[in-house]
Amino acid sequence: MAKRTLRDLPGQFAIDFENTGGSTPPAEELSDDNRLYYLSFGSGSSGNSCYIGTRRGGVIIDAGVNDADVERILAENSIPMSNVKAILLTHDHTDHIKYVYKLLRTNKNLRLYCTNRVLLGILRRHSISKRIKEFHNPIFKEIPFRVLDFEITAFEVPHDGSDNVGYSISYNGVNFVLATDLGAIPARAEYYMSRANYLVIEANYDLRMLLNGSYPEHLKARIQTERGHLDNEVTAAFLSRIYTPALRNVFLCHLSKDNNRPEIALSCVRSALEKRGVTVGDASNSVTDRNSDIHICALPRFEGTPLFVFRT
Repeated sequence: MAKRTLRDLPGQFAIDFENTGGSTPPAEELSDDNRLYYLSFGSGSSGNSCYIGTRRGGVIIDAGVNDADVERILAENSIPMSNVKAILLTHDHTDHIKYVYKLLRTNKNLRLYCTNRVLLGILRRHSISKRIKEFHNPIFKEIPFRVLDFEITAFEVPHDGSDNVGYSISYNGVNFVLATDLGAIPARAEYYMSRANYLVIEANYDLRMLLNGSYPEHLKARIQTERGHLDNEVTAAFLSRIYTPALRNVFLCHLSKDNNRPEIALSCVRSALEKRGVTVGDASNSVTDRNSDIHICALPRFEGTPLFVFRT
């Protein structure tokens, strides 16, 4: 019988950015590989959640996407829910925590990792069972903790939740960093984000679209504050400033449905990087894309991505 490749597994579509030979690794090799796996279940004001894992299992970051969709997308990528060991929360807004208790209640292998202030914010601001406390492992900013193969560090980001963090996840010498829902990039957040090999960063709005759009003035003002969201130009300038060849992939997250479009955000970031002489790929895994200095894509708002595979 012919060997099945990772791309041939039932329902699975993997993008292997480090495999320049054009083929994916045999499925049998996955038992002892050091690859990092990432997919987004959805990214935007309707719901945010993603998975990052290794061959041993992984974690979900945020739980704003319907739990049935999360489990379905994992299954389509041959990842059993039993391999997910933790949910990490960035903050307590509904689009990041709506399904957290249901996931915890129905998957006894899961533990909840968030700061005490995030947990208290969930209990104070949302109609959710107090039994969520039974699943909670408290974490503290800039004090690393371990889940499976990962060393994880939460760091402060400015937003208007009860408490707000990004995550730096280290594995086998590489850093995967996620920073969503932040209105500015302070020094400590930059410290972690600038060390990323794989970075998920917010590009929430286009300033012209926001100012000319239908939002009430108080909401426009809130979005533009340092406790609001990042606009495309700020994100693009930041990426241009911190870029080194160690930064391999960037995923633009939490794009506004009303005040942004993927092509606008991508064009803005691409232009800023190309002015530095950086060649920018589109995460398509084409020959041209593989030869680019960096791969940039915008995460879809309402559906899951393919499974991204990174060699470490």
